[in-house]
Amino acid sequence: MAHEPRARIIRDSAIVAHRNLLTILRVPTLLVTATIQPLMFVFLFAYIFGASLGGGQYREFLLAGIFTQTVAFNAAFTTVGLAGDLHTGIIDRMRTLPMSRLAVLMGRTLSDLVVNVLSLAVMVGCGYAVGWRINGGFLDAALAFGLILLFAFAMSWVGALTGLLSPTVEVAQSAGLIWLFPLSFISSAFISAETLPGPLRAVAEWNPITAVSAAGRRLFDNSAPPSFVPATGWAAEHCIEYAIGCSLLILAIAVPLSLLRYRKVASH
Repeated sequence: MAHEPRARIIRDSAIVAHRNLLTILRVPTLLVTATIQPLMFVFLFAYIFGASLGGGQYREFLLAGIFTQTVAFNAAFTTVGLAGDLHTGIIDRMRTLPMSRLAVLMGRTLSDLVVNVLSLAVMVGCGYAVGWRINGGFLDAALAFGLILLFAFAMSWVGALTGLLSPTVEVAQSAGLIWLFPLSFISSAFISAETLPGPLRAVAEWNPITAVSAAGRRLFDNSAPPSFVPATGWAAEHCIEYAIGCSLLILAIAVPLSLLRYRKVASH
């Protein structure tokens, strides 16, 4: 793979990404799922639980966590999509073509990154409807969204690895969510991690979802309700740097492992 021209990898990745986006256009329910679920979480937490957690100020606190949780959950699209391609023979077809191995996986993760951008756009509009505002500067907000999308891209590679490891599409559907639920809820995406009991608090403090959520709130200048205990510790004080580091570390681990797994399954 190292000797392959970069232009060829970029071209092949774009072709695969375009193919995946066409699939979404032909099956629009996939895009509906990516947008309706986060909207449900916004209204559920903002109006059902939000009144007892801080009202309008809680809604400002909430949205960065919803953004982060949504892009993490959207990794399931990569998992199921890649597992489906694997078991319907699409991967076998691609293996016979003179194209980069990296392009097959890169195209999948890039197309799902586009879905994440659309999901974020819908949630921003919904956030403004429920009272959320970006109180920081334009550059800080752009950095916040860039950081969230970097995390989304990293999680897509975890989803790709999960899809390649799944023996069936049905297993992929379960495996894509079974670890995401505890990861997203044992965090400060929706509450202050300081209220959790000892071991869970330690997990939440170093959870990448906590870091990305906290970094988003800091860059959007969204404060927590007065009743929330402020987070302490290195990860909280350096949440932006830690969030970026977590995303890059996930990529450094998931990309080569996905390529190794793809080489194995594509050679069968």
